[in-house]
Amino acid sequence: MTAIAEALELAVPELGLDLAALRWGNASAPALVALHGWLDNAGSFASLAPLLAPHRQVVAPDLPGHGLSAHLPPAGRYDLPLYVRVLHGVLDALGIASCDLLGHSLGGAIASLYAAAHPERVRRLLLIEALGPIADDGSSTLARWRDAMADGRASAPRTFPNPEAALAARCRATGQQPAAIRPIIERGVREQHGGWTWRSDARLTAATPMRMAEAQVRALLAGISAPTLLLMGEPESPFLTHALLRSRAACVRDIEIDAFAGGHHLHGERPADVATRLLGFL
Repeated sequence: MTAIAEALELAVPELGLDLAALRWGNASAPALVALHGWLDNAGSFASLAPLLAPHRQVVAPDLPGHGLSAHLPPAGRYDLPLYVRVLHGVLDALGIASCDLLGHSLGGAIASLYAAAHPERVRRLLLIEALGPIADDGSSTLARWRDAMADGRASAPRTFPNPEAALAARCRATGQQPAAIRPIIERGVREQHGGWTWRSDARLTAATPMRMAEAQVRALLAGISAPTLLLMGEPESPFLTHALLRSRAACVRDIEIDAFAGGHHLHGERPADVATRLLGFL
């Protein structure tokens, strides 16, 4: 029987944030916290989580500014240290002392950095298309800094006639398969003024002021002590190539690597195969 997702509301009072989340499985089962990618939401795991739910309580929060979660106040800025603190607050809100941690793309970067910061709270680390954040080689540092510091306003969100049009637009922009991301789009749009717009905070698309250097990323990855599984999609992502991921993996003391056909959202395109691999590792 397919597990039905339960809607949760999680308060992170130390950051003044209210987050939405989805939970699959028995709340008394060992916890697996799943973090979605940039501009996605908890719907990213709608196909995968029910396959894991017989063995784990799967909790997928919408990160701040994504899905049904609150946006940051006007002076707030979305960055990796914030997301790491948010994850810490999520575990506290759930009353989870330690968990298995799953992350895709941005969520995988957050999970990697969290495991380095709080090794005592991560039993096993499961990464899909990520191992640490995108790094800076210095070639665009000045331009990125100027873009981020410019006093510009976020553009008005695009309006679509219906959710299917929003789905088609995302597929055209990213090359993703509709079935893999449909739950993300359904959770990520809202009806407004006779059309449909994105729920996500437009500031999420703003330029990142600073990125870590690759040497800093690798120094942090060396702090991961949890047994780690890295799944890579084929074809590879241009911003995180297989060569780069494998070279970073050399910094992690206990890691397994596997590759699947299915592209960047391989857990949505091949959920059964990915679930089998994850459960075998767990």
